[in-house]
Amino acid sequence: MSTPSLTRGSGDNDTRFFGQPWALAHVFGVEMWERFSFYGMQGILLIYMYYSVTEGGLGIDRGIATGIVGAYGGTVYLSTILGGWLADRLLGSERVLFYSAWVIMAGHIALAVLPNVWGLGVGLILVAVGSGGLKANATAVVGTLYSADDVRRDAGFSLFYLGINLGAFLGPLITGVLQNNVGFHWGFGAAAVGMGLGLIQYSFGRKQLPESSRVVTNPLPADRYARMIWIAVGALALLVVLVLVGVIRADNLAAVVILVTLVAAIAYFFVIISSKHIDADARSRVVAFIPLFIVNVGFWSLYQQQFTVLTIYSDERLNRSIFGWEMPVSWVNSIGPIFVIILSGVFALVWTKLGNRAPAAPVKFSLGAIIMGVAFLLFLPWANGAANATPLIAIVFILLVFTVAELFISPPGLSVTTKLAPARFHTQMVSLYFLSVALGTAIAGWLAQFYDPTDEVPYFLILGAIAIAMGIALLLGSRPVLALMKGVR
Repeated sequence: MSTPSLTRGSGDNDTRFFGQPWALAHVFGVEMWERFSFYGMQGILLIYMYYSVTEGGLGIDRGIATGIVGAYGGTVYLSTILGGWLADRLLGSERVLFYSAWVIMAGHIALAVLPNVWGLGVGLILVAVGSGGLKANATAVVGTLYSADDVRRDAGFSLFYLGINLGAFLGPLITGVLQNNVGFHWGFGAAAVGMGLGLIQYSFGRKQLPESSRVVTNPLPADRYARMIWIAVGALALLVVLVLVGVIRADNLAAVVILVTLVAAIAYFFVIISSKHIDADARSRVVAFIPLFIVNVGFWSLYQQQFTVLTIYSDERLNRSIFGWEMPVSWVNSIGPIFVIILSGVFALVWTKLGNRAPAAPVKFSLGAIIMGVAFLLFLPWANGAANATPLIAIVFILLVFTVAELFISPPGLSVTTKLAPARFHTQMVSLYFLSVALGTAIAGWLAQFYDPTDEVPYFLILGAIAIAMGIALLLGSRPVLALMKGVR
């Protein structure tokens, strides 16, 4: 049995969307608006938590707030397990994508209208669960549009990534202006409107997606439905008990998510590798994914600090004055997406032109990690300076380096995951990729507690050096990893 993405793609002869299948436009659109709402909300989330009540915030301790942001971001990607399971066992990727979008919109509405920590808790839970379901399945749906040997595949994922970053660029701009002028809840409301627009656009186009996007690759037997329901109820009850007795608290959320994600990742690898339903080549490809997984964790643990350390840095260390006007803190989160919008087309063109001569996935991952480490070292010339003294142009340049690193590792990462995925674990393999992002994101929130604006050198130096070392190690081991990938590049 083979998954749709590993056989002939439904869009092999369709080039109406910038040389890609027209069906890509529909997934491009809903993902763009989902990212608008996601990054728009996240651009103001941290400062909403640690700003004082008189400033419109919740007055939460900053160290706890960064941990919550990391835990929330990790939970988004951790929730891709649920989204992948629902797709592969019950509903198919396209349907889970559609329903998840509704859950996300409900979460943003909760943040906008519910008061204080109640709105924060309900909103973040709904957005996290919904975003997890949408992310894994949007990627899987894109994978169904191409055959494994379609040279447009990486370019298509790069174009899909462009849609993500269009939303990521616009979201913080809109929510930042609203937060500055009329309050945080108006910013959260704008995020809800954005997701609503995405749902409207997708509702008109979803029927044009290939039927393969709705295939349930490993249907759950009907006699196991009741067992799954009881497991879900039991897990929810256990979670409530752990919160009530104080095992799970606001100040240890990031650590809890790190532990849960690590256990889930190890279990996932074990289940897939030990499955009797995959052959030796498929098993070898999953083993090859392990070093890519580890390096990806390291990359995202630095990259996702845009929403923790960089937010604090922008608030306290960055000179945001432009001709006497002070730029909103959240606007810094729109700088990176500008570079992605500019450079993603360049990268897509380069990968398409190079074809089979392009660097293999392990080499791309290596370069992404090394460049990400260099980006952290670039903070050092301004380390330990005066408050609000770092020039804006310095952060613009550093975020350009962030973006180059991202484009080496993130779109190719999504692409190679769908190519390495065994037939019975197609969407769940994508979820495994997002588990590496979950782990890195939660670690980013946990690491932020060690950031001290008055003594920055150790923080940026140590983390930058670790990322560079991980990249070099994978680069040196790229040939053995390629051998395990059994022809996949």
